[in-house]
Amino acid sequence: MTDWDGMKAPDAAGLEAMARAALATLPAEFAGHAQDVAIRVAEFAPEDILDELQIDDPFELTGLYDGIPVTQKSVTDQPSGPDIVWLFRRPLLDEWAARGDVPLGELIGHVVTHELAHHFGWSDEDIARIDRWWE
Repeated sequence: MTDWDGMKAPDAAGLEAMARAALATLPAEFAGHAQDVAIRVAEFAPEDILDELQIDDPFELTGLYDGIPVTQKSVTDQPSGPDIVWLFRRPLLDEWAARGDVPLGELIGHVVTHELAHHFGWSDEDIARIDRWWE
C-alpha cells in the first residue's frame, strides 16, 4: 500500500506535463498534427461553458476541445486563437480517485484522446485503438 502522507495532488503544470507525455506517445499515424493542438489546464470549466453544455455539476466535465474541427475548417476561416484541449484538474482528480483502477496519466491520456477526436474527426474505432495503446 502506498503511504500517502506528505503527498500532494499534481498541480496544473503536472497535469499538463502528463498530457504532453500522452501526446508524445500517440501512435505515429495520429501523432503528427496532434502536436499543433495547445493543452491548457484549469481547475474547473467556466460557468458559461457548463451552461452552454447544460452541465449542472462542474465535476462532470473533465476535458473539452475548443476550436474548429479539422473536418470543418476552410481556407477562409480566420481563427481567433489556437485549437485547444482543455483539461479540468479537479474533475480529473476526482474521477481518478473515485475509480481507483487506472493510473492518472492513463486517465489523462484517455481524456486527451477523446478531445483530440473532436478536433480530427477520428472514428470510434480510432479512439478505441488509441485507448488500447494507453493500456
